[in-house]
Amino acid sequence: MSRIEQLIGAMTLGEKLGQLTMTAAPYAVTGPFVAGDISAGIKSGAIGNLLNLYGPDTVAKTQHLAVEETRLGIPLLIGLDVIHGHRTLFPVPLGEAAAFDPALWAATAHAAAREAAADGVHLTFAPMCDVCRDPRWGRIVEGPGEDPFVGAAIAAAKVAGFQGSNLEGIAACAKHFAAYGAVTAGREYASTDISARTLQEVHLPAFAAAVAAGVATIMPAFTELGGVPMTAHKELLTDYLRGELGFEGVIISDYNAIAELMHHGVAADLAEAAALALQAGIDIDMMAGAYGSGLPIALERGLVSLAQVDAAVRRVLILKERLGLFKDPYRGVGVEAAEIVAQRRVLARAAAAKSAVLLKNDGGVLPLAKPRRIALIGPLGDAAEEMRGAWAAAAPMTGCVSVVEGLRAALPDTKIDHAKGVTIDGGDTIGIAEAVTLCDGADAIILCVGEAANMSGEAASRAHPHLPGLQQALCDAVFAAAGTRPVITLLFSGRPLIVPALAEKSAALLAAWFPGSEAGNAIADLITGKVSPSGRTPISWPRATGQIPVFFGERNGGRPFNAADHYTSKYLDSENTPLFVFGHGLSYGRFVFSNLRLSAATLTEKGALTVQVDVANDGARAAEETIFLFSHDKVAQVTRPLLELKGFGKIALEPGARGAVSLTLRGTDLRFPGPRLTPWFEPGEVEICVGTAADRTRLLTATITLVAQ
Repeated sequence: MSRIEQLIGAMTLGEKLGQLTMTAAPYAVTGPFVAGDISAGIKSGAIGNLLNLYGPDTVAKTQHLAVEETRLGIPLLIGLDVIHGHRTLFPVPLGEAAAFDPALWAATAHAAAREAAADGVHLTFAPMCDVCRDPRWGRIVEGPGEDPFVGAAIAAAKVAGFQGSNLEGIAACAKHFAAYGAVTAGREYASTDISARTLQEVHLPAFAAAVAAGVATIMPAFTELGGVPMTAHKELLTDYLRGELGFEGVIISDYNAIAELMHHGVAADLAEAAALALQAGIDIDMMAGAYGSGLPIALERGLVSLAQVDAAVRRVLILKERLGLFKDPYRGVGVEAAEIVAQRRVLARAAAAKSAVLLKNDGGVLPLAKPRRIALIGPLGDAAEEMRGAWAAAAPMTGCVSVVEGLRAALPDTKIDHAKGVTIDGGDTIGIAEAVTLCDGADAIILCVGEAANMSGEAASRAHPHLPGLQQALCDAVFAAAGTRPVITLLFSGRPLIVPALAEKSAALLAAWFPGSEAGNAIADLITGKVSPSGRTPISWPRATGQIPVFFGERNGGRPFNAADHYTSKYLDSENTPLFVFGHGLSYGRFVFSNLRLSAATLTEKGALTVQVDVANDGARAAEETIFLFSHDKVAQVTRPLLELKGFGKIALEPGARGAVSLTLRGTDLRFPGPRLTPWFEPGEVEICVGTAADRTRLLTATITLVAQ
């Protein structure tokens, strides 16, 4: 008999339920309440898993309680939100998505996992796989943006980076299953009600990719989907995840989500809530106390069986065994060498630079050519703590590099004057006049504006995702004072902001997101031309709130936009198109695409072909370009999006250099859920579109014919 089966056979019911219970330690607050003293619960076997605990000494002492002072000596599983770094912070996930670089995505996850493991963490609640097309939603900052192909690519890369090839890293958790990013009106915790087709085409692919990559755990969303709370959604958690996808890992509830089944109105008491969750497939109850208090009653009522409890316990113990916790409960814990920490900062700097998106650069105002004096104006210019982003659970409040610090380090011979002008979201304009005086005699004027870090993330939806507070008034005053001199704007946010006036008046506009620990140094690298910008928007930027959701994968409809026809799809007071399309981004090079060619004119379902395009850098600086491969099925039994992303690649070229990008397109890539929502490969013509963004005017197009096998 295996160790796991021996343990299950030896456990009391209370000890079994302890293995299905995850309790929060008070080292980070990620929910509406925290537990008190947890020592007694650990020693009694009532708590088998913890979250929000880290630090070598603290973890060792706490783990000692479980291993040495309990009857069975089962080690604790310790989880933490390692979302975009641990102590060293990388760009927020939406920002890092803009890099369109799977190797970078995996590298930052690997670095964060190594750092977290040294702090005693075994499990991260990442990656967040929620595709979202509504920038009002605060948690958009944690996800991949608007596209399911990108979501799947990030999910696979992050799982590999966090876990390694055989869980030698830390366990990953794909969350929040499923369609959390489609909450009503972008309002956090609201209900979701979407079609089965949208669920399959948009919201499930990233989770399927995570499972295929071997993700160890999955977390359901707080929300309901079509009237069924995900915490109790047996059809999706058991039938789809475990049945169709073959997921064998652990399913962990979100914070207090099982108890919240009573608020949803599907459970009358905690026992019913616990029974619904266990029957649906939830293995670990996070912070609801539902399994410990409710399952004994549910067993007495016959709502669940002991075999169901044992199955969940078995999955939890298998995970602990796979992580090596029985062999070494203190695995990886220790103080890292200084050179390892320094190398991580180098990676953080590169990641921040690769993630920034140059949205506009009129007249080649960037990069700057060593100005004598810079006027740096705005509340984000000297705000190192805001650079941390929305999920910095273990990162110290100090240690991030501010913009002014980075620029002063990069330009020691340049005088850099800074003034806030206004606070991020305050209502006082008294500082604007003084700030504007800095423009006098300045060779370069840089605005640093945007959101505070806590304006995105969980419980941070915004009905008006514009510049907060009186920052627009500050910007207007600076533009007026600048006159004909160009103004460079650095924009910090956890979502696309609605900034048409800022985009119009800025000569250069750089979306920096929240760049992390090396923010100021990375921005200085971009401003001075040490690094050419290469980020591309992973989500469309709206012109107006009324456009939301706006995304490139929409369908044509029966009356598509026609400026000459009143009775077609359009607004009376706005353009249909976004301010910045998906994939938009500039560099310091000038790339030209030509000679799109396909290796075959036809494609079968099991076949593949190569798509190639020539690329030339006709600019004066070395740069990197991202190439997107889209498809459009012209005629099908089910209407198809105007563009569907099927691949992307990168090419770096010196000035005057030429090269080619090759991408593989498989027949299976062109399948879609058919009339009965089963995989469907439909013969006929398909457009293949290649270019720099989801904009038909910037794409080269060819046509292939899909043929039956």
